[in-house]
Amino acid sequence: MSDRMMIGHLYPGKLHPAALSPERRTASASSDAPKGNFKELLNENLLRISNHAAKRLEQRGIEIKGDQLVQIQSAIEKAAAKGSKESLILMKDMALIVNIPNRTVVTAMDGNAMKDNVFTQIDSAVIIS
Repeated sequence: MSDRMMIGHLYPGKLHPAALSPERRTASASSDAPKGNFKELLNENLLRISNHAAKRLEQRGIEIKGDQLVQIQSAIEKAAAKGSKESLILMKDMALIVNIPNRTVVTAMDGNAMKDNVFTQIDSAVIIS
């Protein structure tokens, strides 16, 4: 038990928020035949966390819970619908920069790191209350 628990052990790089949401599971189970091939469906429903973001989550003590994952996935879908490429997702006490086409969290900040900070190289922001 002397092994350290690191963020990579908790979040294996690809997270599927639909597995955490019972209403989403029932909606997908009741839908007609899926459109597109398996790889396309898989890639559009996953949330990836880059190595850099995983390190920042660990350093800053940020924990992403199941309901937050669903909110983040919803925010990514909204940004993608508007044609966003790089988006800032603001939650109560954290901010995430997400590459929308790849559905990858690029970096993460807690409330303290957000203060007096300038966010660059983004083309949209989604605010989750």
